[in-house]
Amino acid sequence: MIRIEHISKRFKKLQVLDDITVEFEKGQVISLIGPNGSGKTTLIKSILGMVKPNSGKIFVNEQIIDTDPSYRKIIGYMPQIGRYPDNMKIGQLFSMLKQIRKTETSQTDEELIKKFKLEKIFEKPMRTLSGGTRQKVSAAIAFLFDPAILILDEPTAGLDPLASEILKEKIIAEKKKDKLILITSHILSDLDEITTHVMYMQEGKMQFIKDIGTLQEETGELRLGKAIARIMKGDVINSNWIDKMFEPKNDEKIY
Repeated sequence: MIRIEHISKRFKKLQVLDDITVEFEKGQVISLIGPNGSGKTTLIKSILGMVKPNSGKIFVNEQIIDTDPSYRKIIGYMPQIGRYPDNMKIGQLFSMLKQIRKTETSQTDEELIKKFKLEKIFEKPMRTLSGGTRQKVSAAIAFLFDPAILILDEPTAGLDPLASEILKEKIIAEKKKDKLILITSHILSDLDEITTHVMYMQEGKMQFIKDIGTLQEETGELRLGKAIARIMKGDVINSNWIDKMFEPKNDEKIY
């Protein structure tokens, strides 16, 4: 569904994405994992067209995204921090989005609106909301138009345990519908029941993408957090990407 070919992005002197080539298919739940500043959010925003790479190409359903922004209608996006008009009420926000999409044939999915009980606070202006409630609104918007692709950036950050569980159950339900789901999260325990594949990034480079079973076998760890911790410590010596990390650069001498 998404094909990325040799994309790179530089902000002044900082190389944020470095020659990323990867393909994501429907039915996969890809956990994008890496240290802060590894390029995860920039990669997501490049797919969404919010950041323009300096080089390379991105395709969604074999359509290059530079030529026609209409591909976004099949993507549901939950940002890490949702920003909305301060004076707009919650109910007005959902009404506006439905009005914008009124020509679309897709049916709306309001399950999260109901499970988060957002109808009860439809009259509240966005400026009065806590961070957790904003997250609930962002989650409900991401799923609202039943998109084939979901991109969720730190989806459980700021959510209380009940809301976090509701969201995880929703993600699992959408996974069963054969959708493509991309998730970034620093709370790796939230990803254990969800993930089918892990893409690990560091310093703008994709170090590997592996299915969860292979990762568990190579690390000897069933829990994703412990598996990634072992990799970051360099305990997993049979991963090809580790060898690459220690390859000398062109201007380095080997003694």
